[in-house]
Amino acid sequence: QVQLVESGGGLVQAGSSLTLSCAVSGLSGSRVAMGWFRQAPGKEREFVAGITWIGGTIYYADSVKGRFTISRDNAKNTVTLQMNNLKPEDTAIYYCAAGQREGVLTQRAGDFGSWGQGTQVTVSS
Repeated sequence: QVQLVESGGGLVQAGSSLTLSCAVSGLSGSRVAMGWFRQAPGKEREFVAGITWIGGTIYYADSVKGRFTISRDNAKNTVTLQMNNLKPEDTAIYYCAAGQREGVLTQRAGDFGSWGQGTQVTVSS
């Protein structure tokens, strides 16, 4: 059973940085892509960043390009989202997600089959 556990969220001021981590278990031998999504109050869940198994392909939402960096350490079973220059509009619950098919990375939530419980990020102005 796949289990994803996010950590690192919090309340910060605009311009600050946060690092989100996702501890992954139950994916042994499965070379799936990993992604981060977020959902703000009253809005749909949206793609933030995604990375393939060896990191050869990385996607970012336009709203976070140049500010956020996704990375993964397959030996440690972790996925990290480094968030710099945070803005109030980045306030949301952030979710870690695992892809459903090896070698496939998309920006569609429906292509990710396992999800964490989420971690709250709040950015004050």
